[in-house]
Amino acid sequence: ALSFTLEEEDITGTWYVKAMVVDKDFPEDRRPRKVSPVKVTALGGGKLEATFTFMREDRCIQKKILMRKTEEPGKFSAYGGRKLMYLQELPRRDHYIFYCKDQRRGGLRYMGKLVGRNPNTNLEALEEFKKLVQRKGLSEEDIFTPLQTGSCVLEH
Repeated sequence: ALSFTLEEEDITGTWYVKAMVVDKDFPEDRRPRKVSPVKVTALGGGKLEATFTFMREDRCIQKKILMRKTEEPGKFSAYGGRKLMYLQELPRRDHYIFYCKDQRRGGLRYMGKLVGRNPNTNLEALEEFKKLVQRKGLSEEDIFTPLQTGSCVLEH
């Protein structure tokens, strides 16, 4: 049983993306091949900000997501409720699963990320991630490991 109780200080800091999963409807060309660590900052009042960069078509794109705490522990909303994020701590304290449900014009999209405090692979955490993927009805074949990079340099 994964716990959804979450203290802000547990989640803030830098997280390395170990593995990702997207649903079948996610366009192949939009799957991130290279990702930077995710930096989570507590803004107070139950708000978190996640900042990360990724490469798409040889361009560095920075994304900041403002997440607001909801009534449900471990559940946050973003983009005016269009995106729901669930942050789950794994039994190994230095790993979390960030699971996102995104309501777009074309319906729902799902994405999950296994993140850890350091870039090393942790097979135990990966197994837990696979179990969650199956419970959410996603396919284990859709799990991929993006290349870990430092933050890409933004062109001004």
